[in-house]
Amino acid sequence: MSARNREIVEKVNSAFAENNLEGFLMFCTDDVTWTMVGNKTVKGKGAIRQWMASMDFEPPKFTVDALIAEGDFVAAHGDMTMKEDGDDVPYSYCDIYRFQGEKIAGLKSFVIKTGM
Repeated sequence: MSARNREIVEKVNSAFAENNLEGFLMFCTDDVTWTMVGNKTVKGKGAIRQWMASMDFEPPKFTVDALIAEGDFVAAHGDMTMKEDGDDVPYSYCDIYRFQGEKIAGLKSFVIKTGM
C-alpha cells in the first residue's frame, strides 16, 4: 500500500503545482481534514474548496526533496516560494498525508518561512 500511496502523493503534488484543487480533492475522502499547523484546520472537501477560493494568491513554486511512505502515511518535504506583496518569499515545508484505503483522510502541513 505504501507504494500506491506514494504515487497518489506524487499526483497530488503535480495538481498543486498546476493550481488544480480538484486534482487534489479527487484523491481525498469527503471528510478529509487539512491542518496548517499553527494556523488553521479545515474539514471536508466543501470547506477546503471555500477556504482556497477565499485566498487570492499565485500558487507556490515548490520542490520535493523526499517522499517517505510507511503504512498509511506519506511524508513529503522540500522548499517553496510564495508571492507576498509581489516578492518571492522562501519557505520550507513538510506535509504528512494519512490515508484511509486509497484516499487521503488527513493532511498536516508544517510551513516555515526561511527568509524575508
